[in-house]
Amino acid sequence: MAGPSQPSPATEAFVEHRNLLFTVAYEMLGSAADAEDVLQETWLKWVGVDLGTVENQRAYLVRITTRKALGRLRTLGRRKESYVGSWLPEPLLTAPDVAEDVELAESVSMAMMLVLETLAPTERAVFVLREVFCLGYDEIAEAVEKTPAAVRQIAHRAREHVTARRPREVVSPAETRGALDAFKRAVETGDLQGLLDILAPDVVLVGDGGGVKQAVLKPIVGAGKVARLLATGLARVATASLRAVEANGYPALTIRLDGELDTVVAVCLDGGLITGLYAVRNPEKLSHMEQETALRR
Repeated sequence: MAGPSQPSPATEAFVEHRNLLFTVAYEMLGSAADAEDVLQETWLKWVGVDLGTVENQRAYLVRITTRKALGRLRTLGRRKESYVGSWLPEPLLTAPDVAEDVELAESVSMAMMLVLETLAPTERAVFVLREVFCLGYDEIAEAVEKTPAAVRQIAHRAREHVTARRPREVVSPAETRGALDAFKRAVETGDLQGLLDILAPDVVLVGDGGGVKQAVLKPIVGAGKVARLLATGLARVATASLRAVEANGYPALTIRLDGELDTVVAVCLDGGLITGLYAVRNPEKLSHMEQETALRR
């Protein structure tokens, strides 16, 4: 029996796997706030379980988290329908060790999170559990309440869907950092040609203000349009301060106005050029950029 200052076996197991469970929930939802809520729901369910009947605590906890996340994912889908402007995943300030795990970093990158958004809820759960966390089909079947045969079909369909939409090449953090440094210099100096040199001709800028902060309501496409907007927009803000950080496993930029975090900019690279710029300004989505979030597989 656990003593007054000794955590219970249920608490110890939950704490041991907490970072893994958060990562599962976040990859399924794209929202750190909702992932935290799912973990709370998982904990409340877990403390009522007879541990003597649990053969594999990790698998059992992942199963609870997946089912709770699936329920919330459907609710989140309804919220997105009434969202003002473009919806982007919530950025996370991540520790350097996330970037060292190439597969984990790619799976939580802004580009991949946006691809996952195009999957149906069950497809997303199956893809994440199989491709990122390497769970067996039987384990996944229990988590999503499908047969193993059905899960195999869903996994195949989801994998094809993601492969067709994910970036063609896996870009290293070092390459991303180099492009981001050039981008930062060009923005800070208002160097229009410098921006055009680092942006792909068909670059897409997506902004997320959530109806709270001003942001482009529709994606802006084309190097000329994007470069002019960035060069003139930030040049007007004398108090803007740009800083390189690690977000979602890759280098990103934060923009602070008068010392307050205003925007997080993530990028997608292909062929050495920036093909996607994702600017999150919604204040509700910036709380996880002030302190590192631990992610685990």
